[in-house]
Amino acid sequence: MSIRIVIERRAIPGNELQLNKLLMELRSKAMHSKGYISGETLRSLEDPNTFIVLSTWETLEDWKAWAANPDRKEVQAKIDALLRIPATERIYAHY
Repeated sequence: MSIRIVIERRAIPGNELQLNKLLMELRSKAMHSKGYISGETLRSLEDPNTFIVLSTWETLEDWKAWAANPDRKEVQAKIDALLRIPATERIYAHY
């Protein structure tokens, strides 16, 4: 059963382009990880500082391995520095 990860990030105004660049870098690295299926980034029309990242993984274990990956943590630290508030993360299962 595949899983879907939903991460919401709210950028500090003026950091949107840098955030988008780092999100693309993160996805590029994730694509080479075991269990990665797909991903996309959405930007809110109502609040252009809000981004939603959706990624699909084969298993929860694959996602957890990627979440703990040092390469991901390095890019994530750069992303966190651009945010107004900490990102929210939710994990959903496909039925």
